[in-house]
Amino acid sequence: MQASRTRGVIAGLVAGGIGLGLSELVAGLIDNAPSLITAIGALVIDLQPPGAKQFVVDLFGDADKLVLNLFVAAVALVLAALLGLFARRDWRIGAIGIAMVAAAAAVTSLRDPLVDPILAGATALVVGGSGAWTLRRLIGRGGVAARPVAEMPAWGRRQFLGTAVGLGALALVGGGVGRYLLERKPAASGRSLPVVLPEPTMPAKPLPTPTITAQGVSPLVVPTENFYRIDTKLLVPRLDASTWSLTIDGMVDRELTLTYDELLARPLEERYVTIACVSNRVGGDLVGNAKWTGVPLRALLDEAGVKPGASQLVGRSFDGWTAGFPTLWLNDAGAGALVAVGMNDEPLNADHGFPARLIVPGLYGYVSATKWLTNIELTTLDAFDGYWIPLGWAKNGPILLQSRIDVPRGGSVPAGEVAVAGVAWAPTRGISGVEVQVDEGAWQAAGLGPAISDETWVQWIYRWQAERGSHTLRVRATDGKGMLQEARVTDPAPDGARGYHEARVNVV
Repeated sequence: MQASRTRGVIAGLVAGGIGLGLSELVAGLIDNAPSLITAIGALVIDLQPPGAKQFVVDLFGDADKLVLNLFVAAVALVLAALLGLFARRDWRIGAIGIAMVAAAAAVTSLRDPLVDPILAGATALVVGGSGAWTLRRLIGRGGVAARPVAEMPAWGRRQFLGTAVGLGALALVGGGVGRYLLERKPAASGRSLPVVLPEPTMPAKPLPTPTITAQGVSPLVVPTENFYRIDTKLLVPRLDASTWSLTIDGMVDRELTLTYDELLARPLEERYVTIACVSNRVGGDLVGNAKWTGVPLRALLDEAGVKPGASQLVGRSFDGWTAGFPTLWLNDAGAGALVAVGMNDEPLNADHGFPARLIVPGLYGYVSATKWLTNIELTTLDAFDGYWIPLGWAKNGPILLQSRIDVPRGGSVPAGEVAVAGVAWAPTRGISGVEVQVDEGAWQAAGLGPAISDETWVQWIYRWQAERGSHTLRVRATDGKGMLQEARVTDPAPDGARGYHEARVNVV
């Protein structure tokens, strides 16, 4: 006799939860074991249609990865609930379905080069086995429970619900602990990661003394823990520095391969560089300034010998993700590009690309800032498109001139003098001026703080004599070449957002 629909749905949900929870726990406890949730999420990212990236970033910002993980888990649980309905006649039907889904997810996880195939298979067995055991436990051999849960004797209903709740709690705890361990694994440093980076041969100049101290304005240098993170990885890769290497190949005279220790042994340079994500909306926070330490990219290319005709440099991540930009950029605005190994006086952390990444002044990250870098290929612009280009983003990605109001962002402010302050950036061109407009009045010059260099943002401030009422503040900047920020409004796609940032405030 078959179990009720309610019992089947509950049994399927719990079985799916047990499988997912155990798979997360295994991934958290054992290096190179896959998270099946992350594996499916990564596939979703790679199959995304044009425009999906901007839509998700606009909705969730840098919480997009958490949302996708939760979405994948929710879909998996819904599927498990449906399998529970089919398992009402025989728990083995649902068990086979769960095993098939687990096997498919395990195969998908093999797209990640860090996943061990044996551990992927073992994870699929754990998920399939635990799901089958749970279904058999809750539904029973051959569908013993013939009546709906609401019509069972009290002792039978309590036993079923108690078992379901207990197993569900176990799934939540196991999955939560596994995800916690996954996201807090240290970078796999082997014996190569130094406690501190070698002293740079070309240290950065000392930071200028800030002259703008308005509360809430962005700092000259963003702390690493507060720096934005946008990439396609649902789970931060943990690369092993003792086995990592960087290869420079393609249209070069000599293929060059460097281990992590060999890279650190090269002369290191420090540079303050502002980088930005092309998805950043006007006034958004997907931009930041940091001190980067690394080997000058130009020096490595000179050593390899770039052949005539090589017009594009392609950076590849450990898993094949790519970004490409014109080699001519390195002869001009991007001459200070680095293969970076450090950020803000510390080795790169895993979030920001350990062991090494590319930092190219003046270019959006989607064409230049390859994290977890393992390969640099010299090719032509016509021969290859980076990851984001087929998805509708522009082939060239110079960072646009932008300015942002940090304070006040909105709400109410008291009448009298109000500090309107923020940052402006045009990496490689610098900022020569910032202006503020109140309502439809004349544009007024703001004061600029000291600039670190033309490659970084600058702070600005305007002392506004605020009168009671509702007002709209706007900001615009002029770069170091005399070009005024564009007023026309565009979406971030395909080559960056344009327009003036506004803040609406109520003066009381």
